[in-house]
Amino acid sequence: MVHFFLFLGGISLFLYGMSLMGDGLQKAAGAKLQKILGALTRRTIYGVALGAGVTAVLQSSSATTVMVVGLVNAGLMNLEQAFGIVMGANIGTTMTAQLIAFKLTDYITLILAIGFLMQAVCKKRQLKHLGSVLLGFGILMLGMAMMGDAVTPLRQHKAVIDFLGRFTTHPLLGLAVGLCMTLVIQSSSATIGILMAMASQGLIPLEGAIPVLLGDNIGTCITAVLATVQAGLNAKRVACSHVMFNLIGSIIAMTFLPQFIHLVLHISPAGDIARQIANAHTCFNVVNTILFLPFAGKFTQLIKKLMPGDETEINYQPKYLDRNVLNTPAIALELSTKEVARMGDLALENIHKAFEAVDKYDKKKVEFVLDHEPVVDSLEEAITVYLTKMSETNMSKEMSTVHTGLLHACSDIERIGDHAETIAKRVRSMNEDGTHFSAQANAEMKELEVLVEGAATKAIKALETHDQELAKASLDLSHQVSAKQKAMRKSHVERLNKGICTPETGFVMLELLLNMKRVSDHAKNIAQLVMGEF
Repeated sequence: MVHFFLFLGGISLFLYGMSLMGDGLQKAAGAKLQKILGALTRRTIYGVALGAGVTAVLQSSSATTVMVVGLVNAGLMNLEQAFGIVMGANIGTTMTAQLIAFKLTDYITLILAIGFLMQAVCKKRQLKHLGSVLLGFGILMLGMAMMGDAVTPLRQHKAVIDFLGRFTTHPLLGLAVGLCMTLVIQSSSATIGILMAMASQGLIPLEGAIPVLLGDNIGTCITAVLATVQAGLNAKRVACSHVMFNLIGSIIAMTFLPQFIHLVLHISPAGDIARQIANAHTCFNVVNTILFLPFAGKFTQLIKKLMPGDETEINYQPKYLDRNVLNTPAIALELSTKEVARMGDLALENIHKAFEAVDKYDKKKVEFVLDHEPVVDSLEEAITVYLTKMSETNMSKEMSTVHTGLLHACSDIERIGDHAETIAKRVRSMNEDGTHFSAQANAEMKELEVLVEGAATKAIKALETHDQELAKASLDLSHQVSAKQKAMRKSHVERLNKGICTPETGFVMLELLLNMKRVSDHAKNIAQLVMGEF
């Protein structure tokens, strides 16, 4: 029993150390890894390198894959780009096994001491984070040593030796055991750490360890699969590609197991089974990636056939902007107008969904707004850059006026998108807190929503069509919004005095009214641009 507790303590320290080391590396890197992953790569090989690098920092292929699933679900990345990163993540996760394969047991206390001192003494954040990395690595190695000590007595148990020995003659059994272990522990690195500890004590030979290792690689996919339970079709395809990639690779490796073992022994130091297992892990994932890389496009097409269906992908890229016509300002301005109008339509859709969620809470509509708001931000940046480039060309006075107006309109539309996001978040908080408006307040809110949405819709349409009559109609509705908001604030105070509404509810209402009024104000600005009143 003592040895069992020692093993539990060892694996706990191993997992904690790995987490601490990963957090330290992530913070030391200084960059926003999710933003790095979101940088769309046109070539799969770049995605592989990106996935390997990010996973080496995170110390978890599952974490990288889950992030990729989220990015695909949000429309920031397509399946082809995601698959490259998934392949790279499998390579990056082998870094942990390589680190723990080196015999650093004699230096554990020194590593722990240096890590602690760096955290306690160093004033620079980077050095403190590196201290966390060393401290985490030391704790990880300490956990490995404890697991090794805990399994030592198992060498005396004939039943255990016989069972583990079956992995050599029955590799499918070893694969199943590795799969189950990773499903339970939720970390392939931890499972491989246990495997190394047992192998180092002579409990399992390399021929039996490799099938377990292959099972680990399949089992690590479960995290990505679980992350897609409530995700969209494309996100589910990413998880499927991860499973199929590891499964097919494992089948190939099992088919050529003797040759694979020979390769591992050839590139690894003799008698050092820990290094042999680490090299087997790295070799499998590198070779598997090399085999799949030329067929990545066809493989993703296969995944789409296995999981048929259509899902609207969010396009973060400009649709109309063409850099080739920048030297022709008249055409470039027309294209810019189209893109700004497209951006406006996206912002309007977010406003519509947010207002619907105010009337009746709908989680999907709130998530729609939160997922699509970055699109508006992305287009605003792209349009601004395009218009700035255009300013370097020779434009007439009339063109310069339109150019300046588009820059202003672009900013106003982006702010409309921001207010839609704020409203959606507030509605979500209302649902979580159990906050509800009175029937009278709900009725008044719906009336205001119609006015605000109408003002914004007409303003955007007027901008697209250069229709001053629509712009006038939008201005009229904006004035009505102002009057309606004042009336609602007065009604709200009356309900407070009568005890119909609570102060908490009142605060929420005032915040929503403010955001709706600001949407109307930005619509007013756009309408005035069309009228030439700016």
